[in-house]
Amino acid sequence: MKKHSRIAIAALATVGMVGLAGCAGTTDSADGGEKTDLTLAVFNGWDEGVATSWLWKTILEDEGYSVDLEFADPAPVFEGLSSGDYDFTTDVWLPVTHEAYLDSYGDDIVELGAWNDESKLTLAVNEDAPIDSIAELADNADLFNNTIVGIEPGAGLTAAMEDAVIPTYELDEMEFLTSSTAAMLSELKSATDKGENVVVTLWEPHRAYAQFPLKNLEDPEGAFGATESLYSYGSTEFAENSPKAAGYLENFEMDSETLMSLVKAMFIDYDGDDYAPIVEKWIEDNQEYVDGLTS
Repeated sequence: MKKHSRIAIAALATVGMVGLAGCAGTTDSADGGEKTDLTLAVFNGWDEGVATSWLWKTILEDEGYSVDLEFADPAPVFEGLSSGDYDFTTDVWLPVTHEAYLDSYGDDIVELGAWNDESKLTLAVNEDAPIDSIAELADNADLFNNTIVGIEPGAGLTAAMEDAVIPTYELDEMEFLTSSTAAMLSELKSATDKGENVVVTLWEPHRAYAQFPLKNLEDPEGAFGATESLYSYGSTEFAENSPKAAGYLENFEMDSETLMSLVKAMFIDYDGDDYAPIVEKWIEDNQEYVDGLTS
């Protein structure tokens, strides 16, 4: 995985700050000036972000940090990272999905590294749908109630649909519904239960592929772009004030199989919202992998 990082520079800056910290008073630190009270920003509705955020919350708290999870849509997350209100996030998709946000905020935030390079954006349909390609969708729109079910209006996936996929495949006559990931999954479940055709915006890896009989529509024009990589990004203050934690994230790697095992444990095998014991059990079952994240 390609890693571009300014952590080493930030760590050098921190060395110079440690002496000043002794004169300025105490900090929320227990490790040589390392700031340990952290805020982790999580994109609403994105399972891989929720799962990896809970994983890092648990890991870092075991290391003596205090980590608060703050849920928000992408725009407020990037704004919060640039202002220092949030310390880091684990779910930045590049080069396509969040490109516009990086154009706006990239100079004011720090790339911590790519942790997965096997992901992609998709249009998915029920497995027995009569089409196999996005190129066939416009001519068969009536079979899908003339509707594409999307997710949050501010999501990068939504922007990719509006800016590239819809014009490329002349889908302008179809209604593109945007609301939330939860609403999309509800529509997907309803259509599946009724045996109806449905087309939804989705991404891999996602738990929906384990829950519903789905297939991805081929994208012969490449409108969604190539395979995406998932990155962690931090505020400049995070890299400067918590270089040890930032270093852990710089070295973070997680393949899709491992990620989906965590997602499955949290969202498929478990029906609830108290994820702490679920993640702790997953860590216990994957201890060697998890230990390597902070070694």
